[in-house]
Amino acid sequence: MSLFRTKNIEAMLAASTDGSSGLKRALGPIDLVLMGIGAIIGTGIFVLTGTGALTAGPALTLSFVIAALACGLAALCYAEFASTIPVSGSTYTYSYATLGELVAWIIGWDLMLEYGLATSAVSVGWSGYFQSLLSGFGLHLPTLLTAAPGAVPGVETLFNLPAFLIMMAITALLSVGVQGFAKLNNVMVAIKIGIVLLFIVVGVGYVKPVNWAPFMPFGFSGVFSAAALVFFAFIGFDAVSSAAEEVRNPQRDLPIGIIGSLVVCTILYVAVSAIMTGIVPYPKFAGIDHPVSLALQYAGQNWVAGFIDVGAILGMTTVILVMAYGQSRVIFAMSRDGLLPAKLSEVHPRFATPFVTTWIVGVIFALIAALVPLNILAELINIGTLAAFSLIAIAVLVLRKTRPNLRRGFRCPGAPVTPLLAVALCVFLMTHLQAVTWIAFTIWLVIGLAVYFAYSRRNSLLHR
Repeated sequence: MSLFRTKNIEAMLAASTDGSSGLKRALGPIDLVLMGIGAIIGTGIFVLTGTGALTAGPALTLSFVIAALACGLAALCYAEFASTIPVSGSTYTYSYATLGELVAWIIGWDLMLEYGLATSAVSVGWSGYFQSLLSGFGLHLPTLLTAAPGAVPGVETLFNLPAFLIMMAITALLSVGVQGFAKLNNVMVAIKIGIVLLFIVVGVGYVKPVNWAPFMPFGFSGVFSAAALVFFAFIGFDAVSSAAEEVRNPQRDLPIGIIGSLVVCTILYVAVSAIMTGIVPYPKFAGIDHPVSLALQYAGQNWVAGFIDVGAILGMTTVILVMAYGQSRVIFAMSRDGLLPAKLSEVHPRFATPFVTTWIVGVIFALIAALVPLNILAELINIGTLAAFSLIAIAVLVLRKTRPNLRRGFRCPGAPVTPLLAVALCVFLMTHLQAVTWIAFTIWLVIGLAVYFAYSRRNSLLHR
């Protein structure tokens, strides 16, 4: 039964409010909404829309709605937990308080990979857009430093230097304080939303309804497969909950940040994908990694397309920022519980950040971004997130049963139906992922279980 021992919720809440964590409460509701938007709008809207259109055709809009529905149901569960247990660690912490230590470890191990690979994958996409922008000014990096080994068929490459450098710059920013990070993120998100709205305003006049026919060229199978793919575009709102111990009024502000950011991003995704496929016939997106700017080039609006490239760079920067932030806080929480070495939960006396953890994960995933091709990086991200979302929905039902009188700042509406629908949709999308993704995910879990039984179980604070 020690595998399923749970943390005392009252003790967790007391520790998060007595100032002993060393983290500074500096974030408000607007910061959290913009943090969520910063994490969500990036690679999904600027890159994956083209890939999704090849899978679903113009019905990509439906794929986004289905993925958003799965995320929305999970977001309601997240909001209840975040307002009830406003402690660093996101899904890991919530699972530890309800489902037990082993499940919490699996989720934490899963989140480490999800957030880490997300930062690496997005930094590779950032590198591509940045190099494209440089080429517009006639500047080019040495070919050996433009991509990971084997990333470009027929071209000898050794190291993705721009991807490495952007990861190092963001690591340095995060290590010196969350307040500076939030201000920079807010400015970049505002610019990014402005550029997306510019695309909508300019592009809508060039839409040709004939490009929407046939609307579902690959049937519902294509729509569901694209939904499983573009689910990656919504990953990030859960990172908002990892900021719980740095929010001024977490019971009120965390649900606003989680649900508000998801609603805004869903509206923008559906509008952009509809306009994009209305301007360009969907088969023309084959092999294109900048589909949004391509649509404006197709419409003859090259000057706006240049702004879109700048927006893509800013968009991906904010995604890396928030994902790297979320990962460091999950590791901080696991270390504080004894499941990882204590050094990883030490807070810098001046900057009030988990300084060592931030730099360790920053360097590791910067090197992964520089040395591993993008297609390999993306394999595990979606399945890990869908698994985490399923477990958090189950945990809401468990906590409702075991602690019905616990104070909740926000209650998931429609329980138990809403959490069960969240589980069903997430599992359904998981079944549409490739077999190689399931194999790789299983291998990662086996490694995690080995670490747990060899180190974490006997070093857990609950064990002691």
